[in-house]
Amino acid sequence: MLYLWLKALHIIAMVCWFAGLFYLPRLFVYHAMSEDDASRERFCVMERKLYRGIMLPSMVATLVFGIWLLSLNAGAYFAQGWIHAKLALVVLLIGYHHVCGAQLKRFARGENRRSHVFYRWFNEAPVLLLVAIVVLVVVRPF
Repeated sequence: MLYLWLKALHIIAMVCWFAGLFYLPRLFVYHAMSEDDASRERFCVMERKLYRGIMLPSMVATLVFGIWLLSLNAGAYFAQGWIHAKLALVVLLIGYHHVCGAQLKRFARGENRRSHVFYRWFNEAPVLLLVAIVVLVVVRPF
């Protein structure tokens, strides 16, 4: 029963984390397009609250519940190749999360040099990672 509760909490935290990973770069698109100081300041507040209030706690919860799940049967998991690929993608996802945090700080300092088009493309990375991770976990191809 513990396993099922941990799995549910892991999935809930992951969904919340991905919601932020999808939305923050979209805010960057609008922020990069904004032309007045009031809008820029509003986007800074929204971005900071999303990152610190939702994304960071959700990432931590996802990792805690995921590690806990792994620890319940680590030998069996690590004998399968798909878990290694999944964990490698999770490391990339954590990196993406921190790149978002660095970009948030650049916007807050008024140092953004990238266009809204860049952020539209940047916004697609977590989608690709999500698809790959879900396929690995559900299909377990190797």
